[in-house]
Amino acid sequence: MNFLLGLFMILSVSSCRKQVDASGGEHLGMKTFLALGDSYTSGEAVIQSESFPFQLADKLRAEGFKVENPHVIASTGWTTINLLAALKNEPLKEKYDFVTVLIGVNNQYVKSSLNEYRTHFVEILNKAISHSRGGRATVYVLSIPDWTVTPFGKLKDTKLESASVDIYNKVNREESKNANVHYVEITAASRIADTDDSYTSTDGLHPSYKMYKDWADKLYPLIKKELN
Repeated sequence: MNFLLGLFMILSVSSCRKQVDASGGEHLGMKTFLALGDSYTSGEAVIQSESFPFQLADKLRAEGFKVENPHVIASTGWTTINLLAALKNEPLKEKYDFVTVLIGVNNQYVKSSLNEYRTHFVEILNKAISHSRGGRATVYVLSIPDWTVTPFGKLKDTKLESASVDIYNKVNREESKNANVHYVEITAASRIADTDDSYTSTDGLHPSYKMYKDWADKLYPLIKKELN
């Protein structure tokens, strides 16, 4: 009798595990992805699947990796202050297989101090590293793209603002190097939008699907190498 009861319990547990797996619960071997940032990460002006985190996840899946949809903590207009506040309130997994960080354009736009940006950026990096399964090896910082080449940007002092973008990028590049995380330079390539409208969305400011794809393509080989 005890043997039959024990066998029933084992079969029941096994059945429950199969049901959890089939219903989209925790899957063995599924890779997880945390994307931190602002409108460039949330994908303002394009549908969600066209944002660079979702394009990257799709690209990895096409190559045979099992990847969950990205956990995106990002919103239009966010500065480092907003992102840090969100990180305090947002429930996070203990570890993600990789983490991307792209933040600072709104700090640059509102002219927040470089010291403040540096301090906050380091805090964000430390948070990213602490939630990255591979630590520093699986954190990827993207440089701030140059928004001054867009129709909206051309209404401003483009020479001054573009130089300012480079200054903020100098800060995030230095701190990424200090933290020994990956740094992905997308600024120079983003300036192709100056002569090719197809890289800008219909809002005249944010990147199009095409530019987001370029960013995903840059990240893909670096992340693939670590996941392998």
